[in-house]
Amino acid sequence: MPLIRRERRALSLSFVRLGVAGALSLSTLIMAGPVPALTGFEQLGLPIPRRELPMATTEIVVDGLVEEAAWREALLIPLKWETDPAENAAAPVETECLITHDQDRLYVAFRAHDPEPTKIRARLADRDEVFSDDFVGIILDTFNDERRAFQFFVNPRGVQMDVFLDQVNGNEDPSWDTIWDSAGRITPGGYEVEMAIPFSSLRFPRAAGPQTWGVDTLRFWPRSSRHRLTSVPRDRNNSCHLCQLGKIVGFEDITPGRNLEIVPTVTSARTDERASFPDGGFTAGDEKTEGGLTATWGITPNLILAGTINPDFSQIEADAAQLDINEQFALFFPEKRPFFLEGADFFETPLRAVFSRSVAQPQWGTKLTGKTGKNGFGLFVAQDEVTNLLLPGSQGSDATTLEQENLSAVLRYRRDLGDSSALGVLATSREGEGYENRVLGADGFYRFNASDTLRFQALTSRTRYPDLLAEDFDQPAEKLSDEAYRLGYNHDSRNWEWYAAYEDIGRGFRADLGFMPRVDFTFLLGGVQRIWWGEEGDWFNRISFGGDYDRTSDQSGQLLEEEYEIFFNYRGPKQTSVNGGVGTKQRFFDGVLFDEAFANLFFEIQATSQTRMSVFARIADDIDFDNTRPGDLLRLNPRLRYDLGRRTRIDLEHDYRRLNVDGGRLFTANLSQLRAVYQLNLRTFFRGVLQYTDIDRDPALFEEEVEGR
Repeated sequence: MPLIRRERRALSLSFVRLGVAGALSLSTLIMAGPVPALTGFEQLGLPIPRRELPMATTEIVVDGLVEEAAWREALLIPLKWETDPAENAAAPVETECLITHDQDRLYVAFRAHDPEPTKIRARLADRDEVFSDDFVGIILDTFNDERRAFQFFVNPRGVQMDVFLDQVNGNEDPSWDTIWDSAGRITPGGYEVEMAIPFSSLRFPRAAGPQTWGVDTLRFWPRSSRHRLTSVPRDRNNSCHLCQLGKIVGFEDITPGRNLEIVPTVTSARTDERASFPDGGFTAGDEKTEGGLTATWGITPNLILAGTINPDFSQIEADAAQLDINEQFALFFPEKRPFFLEGADFFETPLRAVFSRSVAQPQWGTKLTGKTGKNGFGLFVAQDEVTNLLLPGSQGSDATTLEQENLSAVLRYRRDLGDSSALGVLATSREGEGYENRVLGADGFYRFNASDTLRFQALTSRTRYPDLLAEDFDQPAEKLSDEAYRLGYNHDSRNWEWYAAYEDIGRGFRADLGFMPRVDFTFLLGGVQRIWWGEEGDWFNRISFGGDYDRTSDQSGQLLEEEYEIFFNYRGPKQTSVNGGVGTKQRFFDGVLFDEAFANLFFEIQATSQTRMSVFARIADDIDFDNTRPGDLLRLNPRLRYDLGRRTRIDLEHDYRRLNVDGGRLFTANLSQLRAVYQLNLRTFFRGVLQYTDIDRDPALFEEEVEGR
């Protein structure tokens, strides 16, 4: 019997009543307060430090030389602990962090001592590309609300990495980029790093007097293991990292500025095509030249306005290619465009109801994001030249493009409640000629205690397709209206993790500005795993074993999938990771119920300081979706990363898939990708990308006519 009544109307009164009742119930629970959680300091019997931050009285030049007089007056924070793989043990190497500020910038410096400086891993590379190197950094919870934080890291060559941390959604976003300065140098005894972070690049509350920020200072020291060194010990029974930070007090008289950034662009492009490969020559296409403009304005420290006209996305790296043969649902490609990445965390919810790549070719767009006190909000509006549509179902999805414009808009609001919980609302709208899609809903996050969290979301949608599209893709001609729900619980402690989730997505639900390729289903999931931690000198750093069960049915009760799986995870010396799992499942497709078994294995190792290798393998019973019959799948996915000196990186990846059916081999698919990057300096690089796909089918084994290659 369905848990949720299927009588639905557009923006129904029953849905509104349910949302209000749920919000009131959760608000009451939140106001009652969670069980207090311990920090790493409290676990060790230490007080949470509150350090006074002095203001610099002399100038600091960011050149990697930590020698100005201002550094001698700065706040000194030693990195005393190792929190991974060891658990709050004494740090094996000495590291000092120095922090000060003037009216416009926060200054951070590190002295990272090393007994063997020749083993320091430090490359010249593009931004956010050196997380396997030695590096140091700082985490800033500028609102001191233990929900969101800015992270700034630098390797010994001065290469920057900036990451946004969203504790509520449990996400870290390395695509977030802001403007700041850094420099580093290797010394006879280790390395030194300096940073200057403009206050205009941060968001923080307005305050006439002193402010309190949460702060963690970090060093990653990769040798046989990747050691995480910090000034903040961690309680592994507390899954909230930001709840355990130390505090710094100061920042009086700081001025954020307005941070106006204007980026004009001119792009000229031509695409040449070759009718046959490898024979034949290229046919030259038409040349096209266009101009564009993108601007970002920090109206206040907490309010960012961005706008774009005819944006140029040509500088964005091409998507990593994916094999789309014998796929049941649409493939996901992450967003990479800077305009849409700005403030993207405001639009994240448990269900992927907002996916900015749905806006394919914007003529113009504007976005406003910010936070005031406990209130966070986001708004973006864009005029799109084409309308890409994902048409979901319970057993597969289709995609099409309407050659017509649409106006897309998203409104998001989130309110912080209690110590570390939140409630939010979301509204999206997409409208074009003969077409509309609207989504409205609420979501929330509640932390019961240090280890247990609950996330939920409820949405309702209303959709009308153009008549011709409805006819071509067997969609209802009348307006669609339905609802979607998700509830997820997670327990994350030192030695145990268990989790459960429930989803109910109605048949007529559509989130056309999101990415939800499956509808008309209910989903149940439950799982548990036990974790063991190694001691110094052990053959493992961390190992875990677990299992889970999930069941998916359509709205009529027909079983779509039922799966049992057991799995393990291993992490050990040489930064080795081994993950694997085996299981059985039943899947229903096109009127047939299939019995399947599967086994997965992933292995990764840092073979040398320059070489990282991995391979993923899967052997499984699978479904031939084109012909509705069982098959045997083999997939191999090896990867190699090699650093050729300090400036050149080579990435090589191959994806091999083979599906056998009664009668022979249905297809063999190969996808090879080669990326090579030469870094001229910190801000200039040359990149080459080669992608090659080869798919060999046996036409005799297909019911409908297909090409062999």
